[in-house]
Amino acid sequence: MSGTAADSAVGHRALHWRIRPERARAAVLVLHGGEEHNLDRPGLLNLPLLRMHGFLRALTRATVGAEVAVGTVRYRHRGWNGPRADAARDAVAALDELAAQLGPVPTVLIGHSMGGRAALQAGGHPSVTGLIALAPWCPAQDPCEQLAGRDVLMLHGDRDTVTPPADTRAFAARSRAAGARVCGYTVTGSGHAMLQRVPDWHRATTRLTTALLGLHPLPAETASALTLPPASSEALTLPLPRQPRRSPARPATP
Repeated sequence: MSGTAADSAVGHRALHWRIRPERARAAVLVLHGGEEHNLDRPGLLNLPLLRMHGFLRALTRATVGAEVAVGTVRYRHRGWNGPRADAARDAVAALDELAAQLGPVPTVLIGHSMGGRAALQAGGHPSVTGLIALAPWCPAQDPCEQLAGRDVLMLHGDRDTVTPPADTRAFAARSRAAGARVCGYTVTGSGHAMLQRVPDWHRATTRLTTALLGLHPLPAETASALTLPPASSEALTLPLPRQPRRSPARPATP
């Protein structure tokens, strides 16, 4: 998907910074979920955004001193709204704003549900090097060619009845065939809202994000899955293990 900040409604700022170092060497954008159809503006009480606060807190702690900017994408509307693809347009606008403010820094996207769909569609933006999709909404008609050359990590609960895990695996398989490096995790015992195994969702997402940022190596099983042949199904069905409390050590800054 292509677009510019002009795609946003007049006066709308799609990018909201949580942390912006003076000299950022990388960035992370978080995209929350939404609805299939709803043209209303998100209200002050935005439950899908509140669901992402735990991820933002964990990520903020894990990147202290690493010169990583952390932001969220602000949507103009609560819904995806069919061909309008409003959330994806806002994601592209936020990435354009980010590039204008920080320069061409490597950027990782984290999206849940509708936000995962938006992240995957905006993943072809020149700034994006990696994505983490949490219980993403992956309709069969969505394109995946834009993800070629990107690292795409997907986590989906096996009890999700809102966005089918099978759709995520099918999208992941198509993306691997199109040239993306994709790894899929199954979060056993968890549903769409990520209320079960909350610590594992937060810790795994944080560890995978900081690895994609180059702050430490990827987990061994992730690195191995990314190197499997495109047709391999093993790369898409890794069980998410219980996540330790301690974060991986970062290499000392020279």
